[in-house]
Amino acid sequence: MGVDETPPSRMKQYASHILIFTRYPIPGKAKTRLIPPLGIEGAARLHRRMTEYAVGVARLTGRAAGSGGDPVITVCYTGAPRKDFRAWLGTDLQYAPQASGDLGTRMERAFDRAFRKGAGSALLIGTDVPGMTSDILHQALQALRANDIVLGRAADGGYYLIGMKSPFPGIFDGVDWGTGRVYEQTRDHIRRLGLTCADLLPLRDVDRPEDLAAIRNDLRFSNLFSGRSLISVIIPTLNESGTIGRLLDRLGRAEGIEPIVADGGSRDGTRDIAARGGAKVLEEFGGRALQQNAGADVARGRILLFLHADTLPPEGYADKIRTALDCPAIVGGAFRFKTDDDSAVMRLVQWVTNIRSAMFQLPYGDQGIFLEKRVFDEMGGFPPIPIMEDFVLMRRLRDRGRVVTLSDAAITSARRWQHLGVIRTTFMNQIMILGFLGGMPIQRLERLYRNQSRQTS
Repeated sequence: MGVDETPPSRMKQYASHILIFTRYPIPGKAKTRLIPPLGIEGAARLHRRMTEYAVGVARLTGRAAGSGGDPVITVCYTGAPRKDFRAWLGTDLQYAPQASGDLGTRMERAFDRAFRKGAGSALLIGTDVPGMTSDILHQALQALRANDIVLGRAADGGYYLIGMKSPFPGIFDGVDWGTGRVYEQTRDHIRRLGLTCADLLPLRDVDRPEDLAAIRNDLRFSNLFSGRSLISVIIPTLNESGTIGRLLDRLGRAEGIEPIVADGGSRDGTRDIAARGGAKVLEEFGGRALQQNAGADVARGRILLFLHADTLPPEGYADKIRTALDCPAIVGGAFRFKTDDDSAVMRLVQWVTNIRSAMFQLPYGDQGIFLEKRVFDEMGGFPPIPIMEDFVLMRRLRDRGRVVTLSDAAITSARRWQHLGVIRTTFMNQIMILGFLGGMPIQRLERLYRNQSRQTS
């Protein structure tokens, strides 16, 4: 129970396996030796970031592993249910709970499971070595072609990687875990058992306060020490000269913001206004999905906020987003929906929209969609379709983990509802959803939507 079991037909026999040992980043229970300099929240955030990095390295190893194809990556977890790890680290990985017992027992059980599932070789890594690379994992897998075991020695006397090409009972017996003797004791066991062993380049792990100096200026982790995570706000535009300046003014009230305007060919001065307002401006044609993907490609922020030009986020929006995404099981979210039309019928539309958004975890683009850049990239970004791109992305996110609707409202212009009429706009929105879910070709849906808009203009 609690293990992702991939059918044998989908898991290639004799493939390489990469086992990642980690725990859920609960403040006060993760990286406890780093709590004095970082605090309980800071230590947990560092553990989270290093785990995400280790998983990314394992993914990058890919077909560099050789003829065995893509390695099978298994997260050996503890500290939270499997569903929370899937939301945090992705649905493309295998997950297995760590066994009970000391570290040696847990590692031995993890290797045994991998070989029972047909592994041709298996590597086990931790998550506290920022110097780990996909090249090192590839070297380890290559070394196992000529050796029984491969070890990567850590600077503190332990090891950051151990790999085997078959189970070797006794390797982990009698090791004084948590001491500086772990590597040498394991090496002694390997020699006693008459096994061959290859050594990798020694690396430094980050486990004690004195280790932090090595990553304080590392761009992957430096914002953990310097302040808030950067949020890249991506705004797709087309002839939005009347709205973009006001939006950029609102965005500028927060710290740690990178505004990016992805313009689709405006002829009204939108790009000039955006540039004067401090935004990074780029041109991308082909529709809003491609514009937003182009903005994400150049974004430097760890967090992405996709915002329509006629939508104003609430005051304090940046810290509200950061707080929401502090929970690894939350994969994305949006603000409560509200327009600048206070009529009774519009208030009804807002009420229904917010019920749908919260209950079904399906916010729309005009609520401001936010998520981590790594998650956006793992999901493949917005699908390259001319309409319904936000609906598709939200459904994919919802399948991965929790999508939240924050209680604070983003204020969207009611111009579209006023142009088409509230009833007609709402009806058309539902037709789009039902048509999409019913399998209507996306090009036909787009024509229907555009024709309806032109009939009222």
